[in-house]
Amino acid sequence: MSGESGQQVAVPAAAGSPGEHGARRAWAIVQSTYRWLLCAAYFFPVCSFLVLLGIFVDPRKNDGAQRMLCRVTMKLAGAKLVVRRAPGFDPGRNVFFLVNHVNLFDPFVLYATIPQFFRGLELESHFRIPVYGWMMKRFGNVPVPDQNRPSDLKRMWRLSRAAIDSGVSLAVFPEGQRTRDGRVGPFKDGVFRMALQFGTPIVPVSVVGAFAFNKKTSWLLRPGTVTVYLHDVIETQDLRKEDVPALRDRVHAIISGPIDEGLIASRKN
Repeated sequence: MSGESGQQVAVPAAAGSPGEHGARRAWAIVQSTYRWLLCAAYFFPVCSFLVLLGIFVDPRKNDGAQRMLCRVTMKLAGAKLVVRRAPGFDPGRNVFFLVNHVNLFDPFVLYATIPQFFRGLELESHFRIPVYGWMMKRFGNVPVPDQNRPSDLKRMWRLSRAAIDSGVSLAVFPEGQRTRDGRVGPFKDGVFRMALQFGTPIVPVSVVGAFAFNKKTSWLLRPGTVTVYLHDVIETQDLRKEDVPALRDRVHAIISGPIDEGLIASRKN
């Protein structure tokens, strides 16, 4: 704009202007690159050591070292972890932990916050990844078949039953894929049928703040708080196959509650 003297007067960029937005994004890229490199420099040497250790030592005996790996990795990535336990959550129960799936850090978040030994159901294709796949198999994760062939599904059920019978809880992402908008997607019935057939209780788990921290569609890391809600135990022994839809919807509502509240709060801010 022009002043009274006819000279041009510079006007500062308004908040939220393209220049300011570009500067914020540039800083986010620099910060994220630094944090990814920091995580890699820590994770790969320690993980390699744990893989070698797993050859000679039962993974249950170095569970503390695995939890430390997850906690430190999340701290280096910029996430502050907070745990909220419901009064009806019992860490001594052998259960299925059903969790919303957000990003690649989900296993680290869960293993750093769930206070008991557990393993997870993971896509079978991941077991073919060099080193990582061997580690997942050695640590006792259960492969989920990429194709729904009856023989593969029976093997998954057999391995899941063996894990539960040996006192190992299992963590499952019932959506089967990571969210794209932060909300909890539809659940598949498989794990609910499994829980009913085994008579194994279910613990819904809500991971809140993970979507703001890292999204499936972006590699950027935005430091913040990730809160894990461990809800009350849900019994399944007296339920029948006809109860699967109601159980599935009940668990979905429990998991979605804190997540939807968190999304609404983040938009207001």
